[in-house]
Amino acid sequence: MTASPELGTARTASPDLLRSVFRQHAAGVAVITAAGDRPVGFTATSLNSVAAEPPLISFGVGTSSSSWPVVAEAEHVGVHILGEHQQELAATFARSGADRFGTSTYWRNGPEGVPVLDGVLAWLVCRVVARIPAGDHRIVIAEAVVGDPTGAGRPLLYHQGRFTALRD
Repeated sequence: MTASPELGTARTASPDLLRSVFRQHAAGVAVITAAGDRPVGFTATSLNSVAAEPPLISFGVGTSSSSWPVVAEAEHVGVHILGEHQQELAATFARSGADRFGTSTYWRNGPEGVPVLDGVLAWLVCRVVARIPAGDHRIVIAEAVVGDPTGAGRPLLYHQGRFTALRD
């Protein structure tokens, strides 16, 4: 095999390298919610489908996040797929110290007492089955219990450090 001149300059792995590489990766945007003494939630671009049988999903959550203490104990979580019309909602749930469930956020208590956001493309309530240590994060694996895939619109994406939409 011969070296390709188009490989660029390789860099030693680091947090900055990982962030730089993943800025090139367009990801769907979700909000994860959970109920504790107060509702919590955060924006996630790490949402994945794990298995169809049983229906499992996964996402990462930082152990230093304000949501982690509640997610660490929650039996159920809400998973919300955001639409391109929900950039401000995504920003609110991504912003440290924001009043995520304030007057500008429309939500209701859903199945299992989980906060369910209004106007999303789709949502699930999932039963947490595992929390796996992964550096300064935990990978949460959860089984879908109930949901609604019938929201209207196109998905919100995160790319190059900003929210964006699909282009035709």
